[in-house]
Formats: sequence, C-alpha cells, structure tokens
Amino acid sequence: MNHFNLGPLHFQAQTWLIVLVVIVLIATITLGVMATRRSTRPNRTGTLEGLRLMCVLFVCVMLLGPEWRTVQESDLQPEISIVWDESISMDTEDAKRPESMPGSEAILTRRELVGRLVDSEFWKPFESDGKNRVTTASFGAPSPDADVIELAMSGTDINEALGNSLANGQNLRATIFLGDGDWNLGTSPVGVSQQFRLKGVPIYTLATGNNKRVPDLELTSVNAPTYGIIGENAQIPFTIESSLARDVRTQIRIKSDTGAERYKDITIRANSTHYDSILWRIEKEGASTLSISLPVTNGELIENNNSRDFVISGKPESIRVLVIETLPRWEYRFIRNALSRDPGVSVDCLLLHPDLGRGDGPDYIQEFPEKLEDLQKYDVIFIGDVGVGEGQLTVEQADLIEGLVKSQASGVVFIPGAKGNQFTLSKSNLGDLIPVILNQDKKEGLSESIETTMRLTPEGEESLLTMLGESESQNETIWRNLPGFYWQAPVVRAKSGSTILAENEARRNAYGRLPIIVTSRAGSGKVLYMAIDSAWRWRRGVEDLYHYRFWGQVARWMSYQRNMAAGERIRLFYTPERPKPGDFVSLSANAFDSNGAPLNDGVLQIDLTAPNGQIKRIELAKEEGAWGSFSGRFKISQPGEWNLNTFIPEEPAAGIEAKIISQTDAIEKTGRPARFEVLQEMSKISRGRMVTAEKIDELVKEINALPEPQPLVTSIKLWAHWLAPVILITLLSLFWVGRKLNGAF
Repeated sequence: MNHFNLGPLHFQAQTWLIVLVVIVLIATITLGVMATRRSTRPNRTGTLEGLRLMCVLFVCVMLLGPEWRTVQESDLQPEISIVWDESISMDTEDAKRPESMPGSEAILTRRELVGRLVDSEFWKPFESDGKNRVTTASFGAPSPDADVIELAMSGTDINEALGNSLANGQNLRATIFLGDGDWNLGTSPVGVSQQFRLKGVPIYTLATGNNKRVPDLELTSVNAPTYGIIGENAQIPFTIESSLARDVRTQIRIKSDTGAERYKDITIRANSTHYDSILWRIEKEGASTLSISLPVTNGELIENNNSRDFVISGKPESIRVLVIETLPRWEYRFIRNALSRDPGVSVDCLLLHPDLGRGDGPDYIQEFPEKLEDLQKYDVIFIGDVGVGEGQLTVEQADLIEGLVKSQASGVVFIPGAKGNQFTLSKSNLGDLIPVILNQDKKEGLSESIETTMRLTPEGEESLLTMLGESESQNETIWRNLPGFYWQAPVVRAKSGSTILAENEARRNAYGRLPIIVTSRAGSGKVLYMAIDSAWRWRRGVEDLYHYRFWGQVARWMSYQRNMAAGERIRLFYTPERPKPGDFVSLSANAFDSNGAPLNDGVLQIDLTAPNGQIKRIELAKEEGAWGSFSGRFKISQPGEWNLNTFIPEEPAAGIEAKIISQTDAIEKTGRPARFEVLQEMSKISRGRMVTAEKIDELVKEINALPEPQPLVTSIKLWAHWLAPVILITLLSLFWVGRKLNGAF
C-alpha cells in the first residue's frame, strides 16, 4: 500500500491501481485531443472532451482513497490517569508486602497494599518539571450507609471505571490500574482495552493479591425447600468449598430461632467441593429462621463465610391419593392401610377385581373419576397391576392420568405385579411415563428361590424418599437389614433422564445391576417405579414403622411442588425455589372455574411486588390442552422477599398469595484468587504491561520513557462522502446534455 499527501489531502492505493489510473488518464487525454482535432466543431468538441476528462479524473481520484486530514496540536500537558479498585474483594489478606515498603507485616490485605502505594504518591516523578498531569480515581467502594441488600448487590465494574477514565482524560498518555482483576458487573474489560489501543493509550496494570485461593472453608450455598410438613423431616442440602491443603473432619450445625439444634459429622476433602445434606424436623406451623454453620478450623483465614441463614415454613399436610389395583395382593392391602391411617392423607381406592367386580367399603370408589374436576383433586395416583383393557382402564382414562401428571404436577407411582398388566399401558400415553425399559418376553417377572435384597445407589443414599432413619448413618443400617424379596418386575434398564435410587444386589445384566426404585420427571409432575411388590415385608419385627414411613414420604415428595401455593381456585408452583439475583423464575399455575373444572376460558395474572415495594403486573400465558395450565417467568433483580398475588381478573377474591425469598448471596466475596489473567489481557491488548508492587519503580521509568501523545488527527473520507456521487452524477449529466446539444445544432 502506497501513501502520499498533497497538503491536507491524503491518498492510499496499491501500485497497480496507481499505474492503472495514470494509463487511463493518459488514454483519455490522448483520445480527447485526437477527437478535437478531427472534429468540424473543435470548440464544442474540446469542451465535451474536457468534461469527459473531468469525469474520468474524478473517478480516478476517488479510486485512490482520498482523505482530508486536519491535525490539531494539543496545548494541554500529557495526562497520566491512575485508577484503583476499592471493592469488597480487596479485603482479601493475600498481598505480599514489597521489601521497599515500610512495615513489618509479611502479608497485607489487597486494600492495604493499594492504600500504602497511593499514600506514597509513587506518581510524583511523572509530574517533575511539569511534564505530565496526574489524575487519580477509585471505584467499587460500597456506601458507608449501605444496608445488607446494597452490600450484597455491590460489585466491581472494571469496564465502566476505565471507560470513564478514557472519556474524561485530556491528552491521555497512559493509565495505571491497581487491583485484583476480579470483575463481576458490566462487560469484560477487554472491550474498553481495545478502545485504549485505538487511541494509542497503554494500560499498565499493577496486580495485587495472589492468584491462588487463600486457605478457607466456605459454606457457598444452602438449597433448602421453601416449606416442610409439620412433624416430618426436611432435607437441607448444602455445599462447602475447601481451599485447604488437608482433609478436615468437622461438624455441620443447624439451629432454629427457638434454640433447637442438630449436628452432623462430615469430612471435607482437601481442595474440593463437598455436597451434603442434613435433616431437620419441622415442629411448628409458620415461618422459622434457621442457621446452618460450621466451626472455624485451624489455618482458615476467613471466618465470616462459614454460616448462612434461611427461612422455611411449616405447613399442615393435606394430600389426596388415588390407589388403582386389580387383585388385593399384600402390597396393595398394606399401602391402603398405611395411607388410610395417615392423618395427613385422604385416600380413595379403586379395586378392579377381574372376577368379583368393584371393591366396596370405606375409602373405596366405584368408578374412575372421568371428569377433569373430579380427577384434578388427586395429588398422587398409585397404579398397581393394572393395564388398559376390558375390566381395567380405558385408553382415555390412562391418557387423563398422563395429562394430570404432566400438566397439573401430580405424581404417579407404578407398582407392577406378576400378571404383567402394566405392559398394556403402552397402548396409551401413560405407558410413556414408565421410567424403565421392560423385557417383553418375561411379562410374568423374575422369581427368586431365595430371598434377595436391594442396595441403595449413591443417589438413593442422599434422597429423602429412602430416608427411613433419623440420620444418614442410621438409614444405611436400616436398609442393609431390611427383609428382601422373591419377585421383581422384568426391568432391563432405566430410561435416560431417570434416577435409580435402589437396585438388585444379586442380579445383573449387560447394563449393570437391575433397577428396583426409579424416579423421573414428566412435565411438571413426578414418577416413581417400584419394581417389587413386597415392601410390606419390611414390617417384620418393627410392624408399620418403615413401610408406613416409606410410602408416606413418597406421597409427600410427589405432592410437594403441587402444594407450594394452593387455593380453592388456583394452584401455583415455581422453580427455582430459592433464586439468586439475576436468576429467572419459571412460573406454572393451574386455574379452575367455580365448579372445579379447569379454567379454559380466561386469563391468569400476577401482581409481583419486589422487595423495594415496586409492583409489576404480569399475565401468564395459556398453555394448550384442557387442563387450565398457565406459565410465565420473571427475573429476580434484587435479593429479598418477593410477593406474588395470583388471581383471575374476573374474580380477584379467588386469588392466592405466595412468597419467594431471593437469597442475599453477595456478588463480591473475599478469599477468591486474584484474576491476573484479566489484568494481563488488559495490558496486552492496550500495549501496556502488568507488574507487581515490587516493580513499581520500573513501571515509573517505563511510563516516563513513553513518547508524547500524538496530536489529534481528524480524517474525512472523501470517497465515502455523500458529495462524491452527487458531483459525479452532475458531471456525467452535463456531459450527456452537451453531447445532445452538440449533435442538435
């Protein structure tokens, strides 16, 4: 590429293009002279050829990329801006004190290191002899009067801080950034670094802290349910991150606002993330504030991140269950007894006996609830050795159960039997909900001559469904000693997306141990498959203790989401239960008319009240189908309590209220490793350099050696200006008119 100037006019073009332009101009002039000499009207022809030459010359000049450049020399001193980070992460104590810095401490906080550097006014050499002006600015410091929520929402926006420095700088020569590179608000600093490069201003970064995490145990999250059933255990999952170089044996403690507490022994591996849970029994109705914590261990440098508070509500239970069976086998009898005697469960049984007809008596119904308003009241449906066919379920009835599970968050439990009737469910949509693949050649199942036991999988050991004891260690012993079984459904393997909680300890196939207890999700509902029909044998020696507890927990687990916020006319459930700021909450709702039938003609609205009192109304979208299902979502913009008032506009009195608590999880945290890679990238892009506090003197010398800022050059691309085509069209028009006139007169 060749560059040349004619005063303020700047051209740039490749050599071959310049040669072509010269040839075209010479050819145009030559042909014009020849045409003028041969013409009988030399004056007119000469004028036309002159216009032709002007057109060709104009096009050739535009091909050379002309730009009109003006140079403005600044009369201001060159400026050096110094920007430092004062966010919460700067309180991390991992910055090494340089030997040249006064003091006796070996390790300082990042804030202290930057503070001492600023107090030393290391930039004074820049101002000597008036060569430069120095401007200073800090960012990221939370307000002294900030409350808990404001502190949680405060963070670091390096992109904005450097952008302000570039925008406000006058004749900027260089920028020095002091910080740990840990940004969590705004966009990546890479973007603003590119702007610095375009303006020829390097960014020199002074890295503080350590790019390895300080030794610490941090309780990073507690994912507790929003409510629990009074008198029942709630499972409180938690996560602990360890950056210690050794294993730690400690205790996790959960304590209520009434003073009740519970402990669990745990072992946290070195430099790992520990996932675990602790059980808590709900004792009272209403909201309770719980605190979960672990003690400070030796070598831990940060003590204020070992505990978290959360709120959980206690509710009285009211669960509706439908049990459908053909033969009154032992498992059916004891499940019916267990649910009938449970004060929190209301059970209806439909016995479709092939010989004796419908079962009769207390808790029995004579017909399958065909109407949606009758079926939708059930939270859980147990399907025994029942299929699709004469004297059993119809395809339409099976499809109704499938729709209830998927659209209204109900649960379905499959308990197969030796008759193999459940194989015929494949004729309906309900068969697709079975979470296992069955062997079609062995519909009678797999029989054992000796008692066979089951074992919990790792997922089963952590599930509340299989929690038969008061603690994890006790639960393991209970399952190991449970009576076994002699028959199992012909399960080949679990379907993808399902969870195996227990498996056959003796039988295996090409896919591994045969699954016994399998769970999965179906739409908004839940599915459980129990591959044996002899859980009733768990009563041996302990009566109803474990058998009742297991099936009671199944019913409560399946109905949990459906009863998060339920009224007479509206049922609302949402995920996640404990969102964080920035998360989207997915809302699902079912609405019913005054007769209890699904609401198909109408809308559902929610008045959403944010923690700051701001109210916003959203309308849920109607989903296809006849189940009165609605869905929507909204974004959590701040931590605190969000109130949701869900109602039918025509009948606002039938609304329900729900509360979603957004966890106050601080955006900015101490103890995290410094992000030197961010600082390195900023300096590399802008053609600066990253240094540490020990090399501050070298940094000063390097910046002093920088050339003076280049004068401001303003460039107007003439070839892209709107006047260029206007001038060309005008010249061509004059030439065309001249040609016409020359031929007419």
